[in-house]
Amino acid sequence: MQSTQIDYLPILMQAGLAIGFVVATIIGSSFLGPKRHSKNKDKNFECGIESVGNARIPFSVKYFLVAILFVLFDVEVIFLYPWAVNFKELGVDGMIKMVIFMLLLLVGFFYIIKKKALEWE
Repeated sequence: MQSTQIDYLPILMQAGLAIGFVVATIIGSSFLGPKRHSKNKDKNFECGIESVGNARIPFSVKYFLVAILFVLFDVEVIFLYPWAVNFKELGVDGMIKMVIFMLLLLVGFFYIIKKKALEWE
């Protein structure tokens, strides 16, 4: 089955409509929205709490390490879903490959536990 450039026209029209809607909404809200500025309104505001101190204090590396490890293990767990859906079709070969994958995942998990990467001080 061959496709021509005309087959992509509906996709381009939908993308153009979506981009046009976003641009029109942003421009329209800047013209139609109220423009009331005051010292109190323009203050930095975070979750209902007034800002205290400097925002540029350094974070502990542990925070970033835990965040990266969360993303890493979260993405690895995502691979379990397609495997579970196709479990019967993959058979024993698929089971062996998933056991190897899970063993490697556990080796990495025990490594970060041994390094105490998840412990807070």
